[in-house]
Amino acid sequence: MTFGSRTILAALLFAAVPFALAQDAATDVKKGAEATGHETKKVAKTTGKDTVKVADTAGHDTKVAAQDTAKGTEKVAKKTGSAVKTGAKDTGHEMKKAGEKTDDAVK
Repeated sequence: MTFGSRTILAALLFAAVPFALAQDAATDVKKGAEATGHETKKVAKTTGKDTVKVADTAGHDTKVAAQDTAKGTEKVAKKTGSAVKTGAKDTGHEMKKAGEKTDDAVK
């Protein structure tokens, strides 16, 4: 072989190596993309299921909190009503006393 032939052959071999590696890299990228797609699908399913569970739990907790709030509001309303009633009675009694004093003063 002549020197020119050896140079051309060497250049072809050097060029073939990156080409072969590029083909292997393309295959690896394809496999990686498929694996990533599969994992993404699994995660999406799991996330969907977990979201439904959390929503159910949140709904239940909200219902319990609403019931507790209603009970607390009812108790406060009863106490407020009782206090208003007592205040009205006391005010009426004081007004009656004041009216009697006024009647006595006028006589």
